[in-house]
Amino acid sequence: MSGLRFVRMGFGDQAVEYQEAWDEQRRVHAARFADEISDTVLLLEHPPVYTAGRRTADNERPLDGTPVVDVDRGGKITWHGPGQLVGYPIQKLPRPVDVVAHVRRLEEALIRTCAEFGLETSRVEGRSGVWVLGDPVERRPTWGSPRPEAGGGLALDFDPRLHDEEFDPRMNGPEYAPSNAGQRREDRKIAAIGIRVAKGVTMHGFALNVNPDNKWFDRIIPCGIRDAGVASLANELGRDVTIEEVLPVVERHLRDVLENAELKPREIEKTPAA
Repeated sequence: MSGLRFVRMGFGDQAVEYQEAWDEQRRVHAARFADEISDTVLLLEHPPVYTAGRRTADNERPLDGTPVVDVDRGGKITWHGPGQLVGYPIQKLPRPVDVVAHVRRLEEALIRTCAEFGLETSRVEGRSGVWVLGDPVERRPTWGSPRPEAGGGLALDFDPRLHDEEFDPRMNGPEYAPSNAGQRREDRKIAAIGIRVAKGVTMHGFALNVNPDNKWFDRIIPCGIRDAGVASLANELGRDVTIEEVLPVVERHLRDVLENAELKPREIEKTPAA
């Protein structure tokens, strides 16, 4: 099968419940494995929902008992909801599967998308997804500083999120809220990626924050990362950005990256015989 196809499942008032989308992923995954269809990307919005990957710890979940859907993807807990463009690329890869290369391709398509809207984004070593990089620690403002240009960020050298094992940012107000990372000029994730590969075919995918209410992330430890936050295209650009205008741009860059990639099996290092 050749050619990447896109399926726009539902947005806005037609946002797709998470379980419905998950069931559709599994149906499309089975069809792709059987070579009944070509590589497919499902694109949609979800109503508000928290989902937890296999590595999610109990102390990263909502404190108030808000329901969380446990899923079979990699990664940790995140939120999906209005204003966030979710994509589930279901793609057959050569075996042994190179999962990291697949993640890097998704990151590249989203980095190009952000760049087209005038926002420079990047990767962060050791952390998947697409990031807006923050200032060096010494140039960050102390919370509430009337003159951010004056600095004062040395207080972050003693950031309790990093040094106090019992500190919980979910209970400590806006000063440590992930949604306020831009004001603190910290690294902040604008697109999360979490995937699963079964029978050589990918599932799950990415979530690009276009114009969501990022305060939803303050009730969890997003992706299990305590010393960074979340961003959105609208907040970073300082103007309204809609799913409708981002959707064709994402499709174009996904098509370019995924269709033109030279897919190779993962290299396996052979241990010399003793």
